Amino acid sequence: MQRFLLAGILLICVLGGAHWWRHRTLTPPVGVLAPDVPTQIDLDDGATLHRGNITLVTRARFELTARVLSREDYRFDAGAVLAPVDLALGWGRMSDSTVLSHIQITQGNRFYYWHVASFPIPRREIERSSANMHMIPADDSVRHELDEVRPGELIHLEGFLVDASRPDGWRWRTSMTRDDTGDGACELVFVESVAPATPP
Repeated sequence: MQRFLLAGILLICVLGGAHWWRHRTLTPPVGVLAPDVPTQIDLDDGATLHRGNITLVTRARFELTARVLSREDYRFDAGAVLAPVDLALGWGRMSDSTVLSHIQITQGNRFYYWHVASFPIPRREIERSSANMHMIPADDSVRHELDEVRPGELIHLEGFLVDASRPDGWRWRTSMTRDDTGDGACELVFVESVAPATPP
């Protein structure tokens, strides 16, 4: 029995180490890597998509190039079957290593948190130039690409902002603006493509 317990602990350690190694943080050069704000085209009459018993309604066409500030994988919460990973993303000066060296960034419980001892840029700029986004892969290929994304990496992403619902009344709504903060401020993104990007 003890041997099986030790083998289980060893397996957990190996898998945890492999996950850490795959998602270890990159250290890109200083400077603004993603100068442009996300592009959003709102849809008057969105399409309906289905993921099992979950219905998605497209709210806007969405595209951005951004630096990955942090990632958090989910397996057991209510949204994990739909959005298995959250990416905290930054653009403008929130993609600059010089600025980010003064900002502590964490994720948890589907939120993105930041803390500073003193502001390297104005507070409102931090809020408007970064966001936590819940990623819904369009297919297995996109899911694989999302699995490979690492903190510090510059990525280009295309897809849709969507609202999600189930017949039992469960709902998950996307933010439609980069100006909001707090509960409800995260984007729910149906990702059609994601790939490494090249700095300008």
